[in-house]
Amino acid sequence: MSYLLIVMGVTAFVVLLFVNVPYGRHTSSTFGFPIRARVAWFIQELPALLVPLWLLLFSSPGRIAYLPNQVLIAMYLCHYVHRTLIYPFLIRGGKPTPFIPFALAFVFCTYNGYLQTRHLSHFAVFPRDWITSPCFIIGFILWLAGMIINVHSDQVLRNLRKPGETGYRIPRGGLFEYVSGANFTGEILEWTGFAIAAWSLESAAFAVFTFLVLSSRASQHHRYFQFLLFYYYHTYLNFTCLLSGTNLVIDI
Repeated sequence: MSYLLIVMGVTAFVVLLFVNVPYGRHTSSTFGFPIRARVAWFIQELPALLVPLWLLLFSSPGRIAYLPNQVLIAMYLCHYVHRTLIYPFLIRGGKPTPFIPFALAFVFCTYNGYLQTRHLSHFAVFPRDWITSPCFIIGFILWLAGMIINVHSDQVLRNLRKPGETGYRIPRGGLFEYVSGANFTGEILEWTGFAIAAWSLESAAFAVFTFLVLSSRASQHHRYFQFLLFYYYHTYLNFTCLLSGTNLVIDI
């Protein structure tokens, strides 16, 4: 299952080289009928929470009695409690999500939720002192930093526009001062830390998938920001030249 997850990530990465992710400002009716943003986020993320809970409650998880397994499962659930029960209801407006990306996200959350929780609750064996080992501590710190960056970046994006405002604004503040996709960077860092802390093929496959998919989305956003900056810069130059009565000449 882990290798299949990596294959899914590589496939998505290749496809996204040629097709824009139909989310947010890039949404398109080509990818199916629209679903309200809040509803789509809640339903597509829900399996990542329900599947682990079902495994923990009804599948006799033999490894759940051990502290390292408990902490790692809690780290995983912490992210998806926020993503499922908090984040969707904080969305302000938001453009609808087409059905195809919604369905793919639903399948991923189901598949990965089963993969990560099944491994940690039934098979993963750690040394007794694992949570005090350098590997776990480094991974946990990266996971926590990534989650904080991710949550803060989402807040920055939500506050870009005041109620009633339209149009698009380039986000500022936090990690957005250094990268154009701070929210994606935070989530990549989060699951990389989780993979280091769990030190397994399953968690590594999750981290690889996250990097491949979100780095593609971040690259797409960065190109969009470059377009905006180019457009507004040359609009300003044209306006300045119009006021001064000179002609704008651009060497390419």
